[in-house]
Amino acid sequence: MAPGGGGEVHFSCPVRRSMKPIQLTEPGKIKRIRGTAFSVRVSPQMANRIVDSARSVLNKFIPDIYIYTDHMKGANSGKSPGFGLTLVAETVNGTFLGAEVVSTPQGQGNPMPPEDLGKSCAKRLLEEIYRGGCVDSTNQSLSLLYMTLGQQDVSKVLLGPLSPYTIEFLRHIRDFIQIMFKMEPQKPGEDERKGGDKVLMTCVGAGYSNISKSLK
Repeated sequence: MAPGGGGEVHFSCPVRRSMKPIQLTEPGKIKRIRGTAFSVRVSPQMANRIVDSARSVLNKFIPDIYIYTDHMKGANSGKSPGFGLTLVAETVNGTFLGAEVVSTPQGQGNPMPPEDLGKSCAKRLLEEIYRGGCVDSTNQSLSLLYMTLGQQDVSKVLLGPLSPYTIEFLRHIRDFIQIMFKMEPQKPGEDERKGGDKVLMTCVGAGYSNISKSLK
C-alpha cells in the first residue's frame, strides 16, 4: 500500500504472434458480482466491515454476490497500512465491468472509514453498469489499443460514454499509429429502460506482429 509500498507483482503472459480482431457489441445483463476486500497492517475486521457495507448497497439489486476477504500481516504485507475493495460484475455474455477503491494513504488527507469505502466502491460499480458497454471506463483505452494493433480486419466494441483519458488516448493512436476510429452513438435498448448513451467503436487493425515470435 502507498506511500511505503513494498511487495511484488508477478505477471506472466503467453507470447503471441499477432492480435485477433474482436467483435464485442452485446454486453448482456448482469448475472453475478464478485470481489475482494483486502487489508494490510490493520485489524482483520476492517475487511469484514468493508464487505458488509458494500453488500448493503448491492443486495438491493442482485442476490448472487460473493466478496472474499484477504488480510496480510507481518513482513509480507509491505511497509504501509491500508485497505481497499475490488468489485467485478459479470454479464450473461461473459463481459466484465469493474470498480476499485483504496483507502487514503497514511499521512495524506483525512482517513476513510471502511464503511464509506465499501459503499463508495459499490456505487462506482453501479455507475459502471449504468454507463454500460462491454468494457468499463478504466479499461476503455486498453481495448482500443488491442483493436488498433490487431490484424488488418474490422474490430468492433460497444463502450459507454468515453472518459476524458480515452478521448486523449484516441488522439495518441491517430498521431502515432495513424488509425482512425468510426464512432456511432447508440441509444439505450428497450430492455435497459435507463442507462447512459453508448458509442460503437469500429476500426481496421494496423496488422502489428511480434517479430520475436517465429511462424509455425
